[in-house]
Amino acid sequence: MSNTKANILLVEDEPTLHDTIKMNLELEGYSVTSAFSGSSAIYAFSQEYFNLIIMDIMLPEMDGLTVTEHIRVKNDDTPILILSAKDGEQDRVLGLRKGADDYLTKSFNLEELLLRVEKLIEKNFRIKNQKPRIEIYNFGTCSVNFLAQTAIDVFGNSVDLSKKEAMLLYLLIENKNEVVTREKILQVVWGYNVFPNTRTIDNFILSFRKYFEKDSRQPTYFHSIRGVGYKFTN
Repeated sequence: MSNTKANILLVEDEPTLHDTIKMNLELEGYSVTSAFSGSSAIYAFSQEYFNLIIMDIMLPEMDGLTVTEHIRVKNDDTPILILSAKDGEQDRVLGLRKGADDYLTKSFNLEELLLRVEKLIEKNFRIKNQKPRIEIYNFGTCSVNFLAQTAIDVFGNSVDLSKKEAMLLYLLIENKNEVVTREKILQVVWGYNVFPNTRTIDNFILSFRKYFEKDSRQPTYFHSIRGVGYKFTN
């Protein structure tokens, strides 16, 4: 994918940092739209399609996490890279849980930022243009429609899946009866190798058990392999 075709929304209220990031993105060939507050970010998002959103957390009017939540309600495909002065594990987990695809703490290395931008855009492009080899998968009384990102749970109810839920389900089902390591999950679903807390993956597995298991304490399909990873059996 050519960088000239990538449109980025840059949400950062500190003028010097904003200008520095914007200049370097444009030098790489990206088209950049600027926003300096939470409300202006939401307005810009409503006006055009972006291949990536770079989102500061500390913003006037509305913080970046709230903006991220708002965007995820409207659109589950646009990658969001959060920039934050907070570098604690809980802050990272919260940002990712709110819907961010990546999290970079200030002060960051500019080359690392540009690399993460490139990887997120390329990954999103591949996902949007790759038709899943498994479109609908049935197990027990449950089913998953990967094209529609929906599922029928163990009680017969329809469930809307988030992008990451669908991606993790697809990875586990595609490798059914085999252990998928945490490292592979992080690379395929989150797109990078360093993740602050593996409990986030555990929370996804707990959600799957809630959707698809008759007894979440004695799972039939979704298993945690201690110290290694996770396995779907059918």
